[in-house]
Amino acid sequence: MSAGIREPVVTSTPEVAGLIGPGPHKALFLDRDGVINVDHGYVHKPEQTEWVPGIFDLARAARAAGYVLVVVTNQAGIARGYYDEAQFRIYTRWVHSRFEAEGAPLLATYFCPHHPQAGGNSGQICQCRKPAPGMLLAAASDFGLALDRSVLVGDMPTDIAAGKRAGLAWTCLLDSAKPARSFAAAALRLAGQGAVAKQ
Repeated sequence: MSAGIREPVVTSTPEVAGLIGPGPHKALFLDRDGVINVDHGYVHKPEQTEWVPGIFDLARAARAAGYVLVVVTNQAGIARGYYDEAQFRIYTRWVHSRFEAEGAPLLATYFCPHHPQAGGNSGQICQCRKPAPGMLLAAASDFGLALDRSVLVGDMPTDIAAGKRAGLAWTCLLDSAKPARSFAAAALRLAGQGAVAKQ
C-alpha cells in the first residue's frame, strides 16, 4: 500500500474484477458522487442512493473493452464527521455488490478521508485528495495499472486535474445535465469506435 493512502475497499478477487493475464493493465477510473450516484450530499447509505443514469452501461462497456474499474473518491464527509470510515466501508461494499450484480465488478475503491478545513487529524493537506493524483498513483502501484493507457470520468475540474497529473491517456468531464449521453460517448471512445474531445 502506498504511503499515506488508505487501504482501498476490495470485495472481489483481481481475476473476477478483470485483472487477468500479464500487465500492465488499463483502467477506467470513476469518481463516485455525481458520476456513480447522484450527489445528494454525503451519501453513505443504500436508501440515499440514486444511480446516475447510464453508469452501469458504461461500466459494462469498459469491462468489455478490457478495462478494470477503479473508483477514486474524495470523502470529506468522514473528515466533517457525517459518517466514519467504518460506515463508509460498509456502504462501499454494498456499492461493489451492486456493480457485481450488474455484471461489472469493481477492482477497488480508493478514498480520501481528509479535508483541509476540517478539524482533528482529518484536517490536513494530503496527497490523496483530488486534484492531487495520489489515489490514482496508488492504484497503479498496487495493481500494476498502465496509467498512460487508462482513462477517468469525473464531474468536477478537480477530477480532471487529478487524471492529468497522473498522466492518464484521456479524461472525460461528465455533463451532469446529460450524463447518459456523456457515458455513451465515453463508451464509444473506450471501444475505439468514436472520439471524445480530450479535456
